[in-house]
This record gives sequence, C-alpha cells and structure tokens, in this order.
Amino acid sequence: MGIEQRRHPRRAVVGRVEVFDTIAEETVGILGDVSAGGLLLIASAPLPDDALFQFRFCLNDDGRPLPTVEVGAHVLWQAPAGAPGQHYVGMRFIGLAPETALLLRQWSEAPTRPPG
Repeated sequence: MGIEQRRHPRRAVVGRVEVFDTIAEETVGILGDVSAGGLLLIASAPLPDDALFQFRFCLNDDGRPLPTVEVGAHVLWQAPAGAPGQHYVGMRFIGLAPETALLLRQWSEAPTRPPG
C-alpha cells in the first residue's frame, strides 16, 4: 500500500453535493472529497486538461449547512470512473479568499462522526 503524500488532509463528502461552474452556469458533477488544497470532482463528462474553473458548492457539517463556497480550481489529473460517462477529476484550489481557505481547512480537518 502506498504512503499518503498529500499536503492537506482530505475529508470524504457524505451525500450528494453538486458542483456548479459559475462561468458556464451549469452543474459539472459532484464532490468526492475536499481538502484545504483541492477537491476530487466526480464529473459528468471529461474536463479539458490543465483547465481553470470557477466553482460554487455547499458543504454541511453534521447536517448543518455552511456558507456557500466559491473557489477557483485547476485540473491536475483525470481518469474514467466506474459509472458510464463519469470521470474522476483531481483539482487544486487557486486564489482562495482567506475566509474560504479557513472554512475549507477547518471542515476538512474536523473529525468525522460515524453514521448512526
């Protein structure tokens, strides 16, 4: 098994959290996981390699909605997902506002509670 070498801890997203492309004005997929440095997008179609995006999504903390998150994101890699037409897309955040960076860091580093 490989050694985790990410700079930031990541947290899996529970439930369906849609990711909205604010430039194209359309939903591009759902969140897989999030860290202070980036996200895993489960996209409904492949994205252009090395592309930049402006996204909006809403996280929650134990069922409590958090403020809407708006981020710039850069495509680092992508691969076909298990479901037909879906793609995993690894992205890093760019140009985060300080309050957004703090919210993402606190959310991704918070301990998760087991379901039930």
